[in-house]
Formats: sequence, C-alpha cells, structure tokens
Amino acid sequence: MTNVVFNRRNLLLAAGGSVVATGVSGLLLPARADGLAPTDSMSGGSNNYRKGAPIVDRIGKGGFWMSGTVRRAGDGTPLAGQRIQIWAHTTEGQEHEPQSHGATLTDKNGAFRLEMPQIIPVFGQPHGHLAYDSGEFKTVFLRPVMRSARETSLEAHFVLQPA
Repeated sequence: MTNVVFNRRNLLLAAGGSVVATGVSGLLLPARADGLAPTDSMSGGSNNYRKGAPIVDRIGKGGFWMSGTVRRAGDGTPLAGQRIQIWAHTTEGQEHEPQSHGATLTDKNGAFRLEMPQIIPVFGQPHGHLAYDSGEFKTVFLRPVMRSARETSLEAHFVLQPA
C-alpha cells in the first residue's frame, strides 16, 4: 500500500491542476445546472415598505435616476410589465413618508427607470429601496448603497423566480 504524504507543495500542485481542469470561471461563479441564479432579498430592503405604492411618472421634483433590469431566473429572459416599487430618504422626504414612494413598470426589454429627488444619507449611508411584489414571482427587496452621496443615479437588478 502506498502512503501519500501531503505537504504545501503537492497541495498547491493539486489545486493548480483543479484550476486547469475546471477552468478559472468555475472558481468565480457558483455551479448551477439551471442557469441564472435568482436574486436574494437584501437585509433591510423591506424597511418602510408600503404595499401598493402608486405607479408614477416621477417621485417628487426629480433630479436623481433609479434604474435597472428584471429577468427570469434560469434562462435570463427579460420580463416586461413587471411592477417595481422604489423609495428612499431624499432631499424632499424621508423614506417612511408616502410622497417618497412610487412604482414603475418594466419595458419590453425588462428595463425600468424612475426619476426621483436626490437620495441623501440616512444612518450614514446613501441608499435606495426597491421591491418586486406583484405575486407572479417571489417577492424580492433590494437595498443598494451608493458609493457617494454626490452620485445622481443608482442601479439595481432583479432576477426573479416563480412564486
């Protein structure tokens, strides 16, 4: 019987061989047999959520753009006509106030875009809130954080799985 002794050198060689065998992409992305993984809700994403916020052309006086896409988990098909609710703490109101909430629908390419007042920091972070809550797919709440309070746009992308 042969004894195999593991040391740093042969462990590194084995790991390197695994990279060659699986490819670098296998290390960067989780393995999924069914394609594009669904988006998980983010911690704090549902804070101050208001069910049924109205579909609007713009929230307040505008000046800041919230945009993104909505796709189906698995095959990544863009989802048209999906309702996305958006709210934030802005120069015109706090995120718990009704005037700081609005919703929009995705276009034929699964894209959405809604103008709103400038987002300002609350609890030290400039951030927005977005929700998919229409029922055809599982509800998802997002809370993306801006790199700087001076930014004038923020993107968030949804990958939805059937309810």
